[in-house]
Amino acid sequence: MFNSKLTPEQRLEKAVVAIMANPKYVALSGIMMIGSRKIDDSVPTACTNGRDEKYGRAFVESLNDRELRFLVLHEVYHKLYQHLTTWQWMYKENERAANQACDYVINQKLVDDNKDGFATMTGALTIGCLDEKYRGWDSAMVYADLKKDGGGKGGGQGQPSDGDGEGFDQHDWEDAKDMSEAEKEDLARDIDEAIRQGALVAGKVGSGGDRMFGELLQPQQNWREVLREFISSTCAGKDYSTWQRPSRRYIGAGYYMPSGISEQIGEIVVAPDMSGSIGQPEITRMLSEVQSIAETVHPEAARLLYWDTKVCADERYEAHEMDNMIASTKPAGGGGTMVECVPEYMAAEGITAQCAIVFTDGYLGGSWGQWTCPVLWVIVDNKSCNPPFGTTVHVTARDM
Repeated sequence: MFNSKLTPEQRLEKAVVAIMANPKYVALSGIMMIGSRKIDDSVPTACTNGRDEKYGRAFVESLNDRELRFLVLHEVYHKLYQHLTTWQWMYKENERAANQACDYVINQKLVDDNKDGFATMTGALTIGCLDEKYRGWDSAMVYADLKKDGGGKGGGQGQPSDGDGEGFDQHDWEDAKDMSEAEKEDLARDIDEAIRQGALVAGKVGSGGDRMFGELLQPQQNWREVLREFISSTCAGKDYSTWQRPSRRYIGAGYYMPSGISEQIGEIVVAPDMSGSIGQPEITRMLSEVQSIAETVHPEAARLLYWDTKVCADERYEAHEMDNMIASTKPAGGGGTMVECVPEYMAAEGITAQCAIVFTDGYLGGSWGQWTCPVLWVIVDNKSCNPPFGTTVHVTARDM
């Protein structure tokens, strides 16, 4: 046990003050003021629900000051990256691998940033997940790799170990899940504001906070605008032409050409990935946008093809049925990610689509498939995924 005249409560407060006073972490000050932070005798080590932090009394007493600072930073980084809300789908599928995936990402960043010894992953923290292999990876990429290796084995420092790989803290997924939608929206908004304010402060003191936040500060594509533009441009009717509305495709190059007009376009295929990474709320929001756009372009029908390693459900909604699409749809599937099954199914069933919108995390177990229509790839929580053809828009689940 670490010898200190201070109580665990006082030592926790001391660690927080030290972190906020360190120029290297001044950008985190706003994040650290979100939610509550307390010593809780019922907690074995430490945990967070993505907003509030709890620290076990005995565990805090076992750590020296540098280790305690590392522990606090670890919990704060869970909040910063919104792990407990963003990766709920991983938790539902494999809690152990989800815990490890988040921890591998955080611990590598903290170890890399603390070569000066301000915060150390030593003592009781050495059981945490740390592996050079995962430097620069995001949690979803680590999770996919862990699943390939058996669903979250190992987890020791430096390389996968023979231990249980549970890490040195707990993750309160259930409490995070039980937050209301309003609470989650407020939390996301507070974190986003804290990130931007923290970057401004860090820029003034020259601490490099903007580099710390990295892609969190990058502007996100408006996937709704991309979706609307894709459907509108690929689904323009061609029954007859008019010079009254010039074609936007050619006018930019200096050519005044007629645009095609049709009272109704063909069938739109919407293909959500049901391997587990995308939840019902995200699917509902996407279908809401498709339904809204359909009121403008008037497709003959919208066909929903739910898939994992095969097409698990095929639902076709005629133009007059689209108002009931969200209430009537019954998503099906849940294992594996083989998107080539979708164009294969379409070919086998004689489905001719004006365009296809594929909603996936991009962690595929096979090829991208052979498509005979324009494809929009809506890639969720996987910035590294870039399909070799079609139009791609990247989006985070929390931004949907």
